[in-house]
Amino acid sequence: MKPADYAFFKENGYVSLGKILSDAEVAHFVHAFDRDRTEVEDHWYRIGHYQTVNCDALLTSPEFDTMIRHPIVMDCLYTLMGNAPCFSEICIRHMAAYEGELNRGWHRDGPRHWLEHPLRIGFVQLMLYLTDVDETTHCFSLSPESVDAEILETDDQLARGGIVDLYGPAGTAVLFNIGVLHTATTRPTQAERKTVQVYYGHPNRRYLSEDS
Repeated sequence: MKPADYAFFKENGYVSLGKILSDAEVAHFVHAFDRDRTEVEDHWYRIGHYQTVNCDALLTSPEFDTMIRHPIVMDCLYTLMGNAPCFSEICIRHMAAYEGELNRGWHRDGPRHWLEHPLRIGFVQLMLYLTDVDETTHCFSLSPESVDAEILETDDQLARGGIVDLYGPAGTAVLFNIGVLHTATTRPTQAERKTVQVYYGHPNRRYLSEDS
């Protein structure tokens, strides 16, 4: 990880890693994703405003294990967390075409910030797009937050930090502090969104959940 990327994370609570998967790798994981949705439907369930999710992906599609250990992701996690990351959870998520109104369900995940950490990181999430994401599709959004900033309630944080919609081609990855205010943005679209979302914590701290 470059010093500029570390500084950006410190000021914003997230960093885009760009496109970390080749087109061939994207095709491989999309095939596994689609097969999983077809063959093990009973492992998928509704969550949030308009998503279905499978948090048993390591059992139903072991191919996704390699995503957890992607070398670019690992390098960045070591730098951001200051120690070896500890795997916590992996979920694959699907958002279908949608004809309703724009929806954002702003929230902060888990135990939020760990204030003793230099970047206030208790847990980091890898958000990886398996489909192209732009202003015409569903996307991941957050409200940037500096490690030096006061932690505010939702409306005050949105007024201060604004909203960043994160776009990119299939294979794009983002790392963010799960304590930062974020949401899946659901908008009218004919496009599906397919993501792999992996949580990492510290080996000497309590795990996030028992979802995986």
